[in-house]
Amino acid sequence: MFERFTQDARDTVVGAVAEARRAGAAAVTEEHLLLALLDRGALDPLGVDRTAMAADLAAARRRGGMSRADEEALAGLGIDLTEIVSRIEETHGEGVLASAAPRRRTLGSSLRSALGRPEPQSRHVPLTQGAKKILEQSLRIALGRHDRHIATLHLLLALLARPGTAAEVLADHGVTYTTAEAGLAAA
Repeated sequence: MFERFTQDARDTVVGAVAEARRAGAAAVTEEHLLLALLDRGALDPLGVDRTAMAADLAAARRRGGMSRADEEALAGLGIDLTEIVSRIEETHGEGVLASAAPRRRTLGSSLRSALGRPEPQSRHVPLTQGAKKILEQSLRIALGRHDRHIATLHLLLALLARPGTAAEVLADHGVTYTTAEAGLAAA
């Protein structure tokens, strides 16, 4: 499938891996793909404020990745997600729900740390099921549009087509499937 990716789309996937590494995440998520699209300027033609969108993604991570739909469902049961997050952060520290999973340390990494040497960047960072679904969906979208290659537009449309935090944050910033398709195709 990756042979169909344009160079920009490949760079976006590599950028998502870099975002995950930078965050200390155990795996690449849909949010990392969105952050990579932002970083590459793929959403600039749509007038998206990169800083504001990145802040909204960070706020969603702070809630443990729960979407507004999750929050509303919990509220329907009488559970206040904001209150839960506040109490957890009082006890364990601010941003604890956004913290990356602890990485396993090997003897080699302990030795490198003791010698003051950085971890090599070749550490494999797998994709979550959701991120894999985005890549698969981007292929389906490209095929449905009769495009020969998978571009950043297809990655963005795949993010918008699947429910979740990334699609929610995009919608909050006025980016819908229709606007993205029209705006980016014209650009």
